[in-house]
Amino acid sequence: MVRDEFNRYCARFSGATHVVQWGNSDVWKVGGKVFAICGWAEGEDAYTFKASDIAFEVLSDMPGIRPAPYLASRGFKWLQHYAAPGLTDAELKRHISESYDMVVAALTKKKRAELGL
Repeated sequence: MVRDEFNRYCARFSGATHVVQWGNSDVWKVGGKVFAICGWAEGEDAYTFKASDIAFEVLSDMPGIRPAPYLASRGFKWLQHYAAPGLTDAELKRHISESYDMVVAALTKKKRAELGL
């Protein structure tokens, strides 16, 4: 996946907003909460997403995937796909979608209603 494809994919989620921050990273949020980030890792695009407990445990040790810098060190279950082989584009999209779903589920009922979710 390239950055443009990542941004097009994230833009399709209901209520998703985009900001550029943290040194030119594309940050996608819903209800003001981050669900996906595309930034740089060793000169290449790196894709960061929230993960379930099981996904975090299973994927953390795969080549090309690591606990997300800064986020995982603070106890959050976030992963970063940063190099090959990592995830296929389809797998990465599925994990981004699951990240979005987890973030939406954690929003208050009022916030979800405001966003039409």
